[in-house]
Amino acid sequence: MYFASDNSAGVAPQIMSALARANEGYARGYGADEAMARVTTQIRTIFEAPEALVHLVATGTAANALSLATLCPPWAAVFCHETAHIEEDECSAPEFYMQGGKLTLVAGTHGKMTPAALRARIAERGQSLHNTQRGAVSLTNVTEPGTVYTAAETAALCAVAREFDLPVHLDGARFANAVVASGASPADLTWRAGVDVLSFGGTKNGLMGVEAVVIFDPAKAPQRGPEFELRRKRGGHLFSKHRYLSAQFEAALTDGLWLDLATHANRAAAKLAAGLARKPGVSQRHPVEANLMFPTWPRGTHARLLAEGAVYYDADSPESEGARLVTSWATSDAEIEAFLSAF
Repeated sequence: MYFASDNSAGVAPQIMSALARANEGYARGYGADEAMARVTTQIRTIFEAPEALVHLVATGTAANALSLATLCPPWAAVFCHETAHIEEDECSAPEFYMQGGKLTLVAGTHGKMTPAALRARIAERGQSLHNTQRGAVSLTNVTEPGTVYTAAETAALCAVAREFDLPVHLDGARFANAVVASGASPADLTWRAGVDVLSFGGTKNGLMGVEAVVIFDPAKAPQRGPEFELRRKRGGHLFSKHRYLSAQFEAALTDGLWLDLATHANRAAAKLAAGLARKPGVSQRHPVEANLMFPTWPRGTHARLLAEGAVYYDADSPESEGARLVTSWATSDAEIEAFLSAF
């Protein structure tokens, strides 16, 4: 009954098999491996972006921080939701890699910014020499509270960014779950909506540890691509045995495995949420749209669940007990039933 995080689940067997195959023989290092060329082609095809640049790193924090550093000078502000992962869970890595950039927070219910709130926040950031300058907008999909931006919602926020001539970064640590939940194409959720750079997550979706940074805008690719590569190397995030990163993404993107894994996680969450909805005194703090949920329940519930071996993060409030529950590609029906029975 492990619902603490999807990045705590094991590696999907197809990925592990791909790593074993990649371990045979020799391969060029630092991203010059043949598998990386295939991954680039796969991602360009899936996103319908034939000129996109693709670079791999091992962690989501590296993907986000290096992307934002590439988009923003040290004196610039990144506008993001107040609960964004780059704000709450990355130990100031974006600011560190931006060499002094500033995260500027935007409020919004259920983890989402509205165009009006984003516009107002950007407008507040003056262009005086004495102010932090406007730098970029960063969105998160799936959001930290587990909600999903539709393609139209993403496009509306990107349109605001364009009003101020700002590039847009998308933290897609759970991008596969967002694609499955929204039913939109990867292209519609990203560059067609106005996203310039995507942190395309793999680790939370059954891979051992790899994220792809996808730079969409062909006009920016000539200067942005080399800059990202230099920042990745300078920041210590260029793997020498890069083939092990490539092998993971190549396997995930073959025959739609990445979507199959996310579909399982989302369906598991829907089943768990439906079961909890039948329990007295249970409610959800946010809509359950992907593979995360934040239920509240009567006091004393934690003790029963923990006694039966359930693992999750609590999210208590003064009024009630609460939790953050996350399902993964590996969540089984048996785990869900055991959790609901222990309740």
